[in-house]
Amino acid sequence: MSCASCSTKDGKSPGGCKNNGSCSTGSCNRMNVYDWLQNLPSIGPDIDCRIIEVSFNQGSRKEYYKNFNINPIQIEKGAYVTVEVAGGFDVGHVSLKGELVRLQLKKLNLSEVTTSFKNVLRLSTPNDLASYQLWQGRRQELLARSRTIAKKLNLKMKLSEIEVQADGKKAIFYYTADDRVDFRELIKSYAQEFKFKIEMKQIGMRQEAAKLGGIGSCGRELCCSTWLTDFKSVNTAVVRYQSLSINQVKLSGQCGRLKCCLNYELDTYLDALQKFPENAQKLETASGVAHLIKKDIFSGLMWYSYKKDNGVLIPYTIDKVKNILELNAKGIKNAEAEVADIASHNKPKGTQEPVFVDVVGQTSLKSLNSSNRSHKKDKQWTNKRPNPKQNTNNRAPHPAPKIISTNKS
Repeated sequence: MSCASCSTKDGKSPGGCKNNGSCSTGSCNRMNVYDWLQNLPSIGPDIDCRIIEVSFNQGSRKEYYKNFNINPIQIEKGAYVTVEVAGGFDVGHVSLKGELVRLQLKKLNLSEVTTSFKNVLRLSTPNDLASYQLWQGRRQELLARSRTIAKKLNLKMKLSEIEVQADGKKAIFYYTADDRVDFRELIKSYAQEFKFKIEMKQIGMRQEAAKLGGIGSCGRELCCSTWLTDFKSVNTAVVRYQSLSINQVKLSGQCGRLKCCLNYELDTYLDALQKFPENAQKLETASGVAHLIKKDIFSGLMWYSYKKDNGVLIPYTIDKVKNILELNAKGIKNAEAEVADIASHNKPKGTQEPVFVDVVGQTSLKSLNSSNRSHKKDKQWTNKRPNPKQNTNNRAPHPAPKIISTNKS
């Protein structure tokens, strides 16, 4: 994200990655796309893509504009441009241009020729940037006041973000709500309070988390606020396929829904589960009826439990389970089952366990326990020390301390 310590030379360019406004890396912007074709030479003015992608509010919203009035070579990625909007103008920065925009339009089923795009008016002037920075600085103040007004009207909605145009004529309020909200009175109050055109847009919980951003449990920035653009549904079947414990706290993201990253490895788990036999919930063996508890796709084991063992889990290999199922299908109920040796399963002979070395200098629990034991011994010795007021005739006198002089003559 943005680097607050960056300083620009002219004082007008946006700060961020010390590139003085021409941020080719886009590190100060959300949902950034690296333009890996930017160093290729231009094919020609008639063949180059004349549509550019402009992002607003640090990548929270992206739109496409045509720049037929300006030579596309003069507009670089990261430059601020003034674009045409209904009834005014707005300021955004170029997030993508060139052939990658053509690929994005194809992905969105938009035609470069037939689709009507609004125009890029000009490169942003100092006056445009001053107006843009003014309204950007007032967004938090406007958001607090708008939440206060919505609370007075007792509306069951949550305002997440406000986006104000650079000319100050229109504002978009993003909100989340469980049910339908009648905000006709709210719009009148906002128009009277803020003196500009109001537009309300309802978003979902995942979109709200994407706009607000944050750090996930993995220690990285949220996927939805950095690169994830489409939100696929995540249900509890994904958790069951991956043999995860149903823990709402660990499986839910900051949006309160199941984490999107649960879908990342789902295909791998589904492919691995195809090797396991079906209808293997129960096995009838010589030891009794075994019930399936879990599947370990990494080791290729299926863990069963017998009632007489009081919940003790016993691992069986996939081949062994298939053999027992074939015997059960033939009517043989006392099939023999052998416990798999987990330590030697799928491991070549002669292999040794890897020895891990403490390379970071962390204190082990063993050393802490030893220090605690020594501390307890010190306490016990302190408690056993004789009282100086008691009779000390039976004890040998302590020798007088030696005094060593440090003065040099």
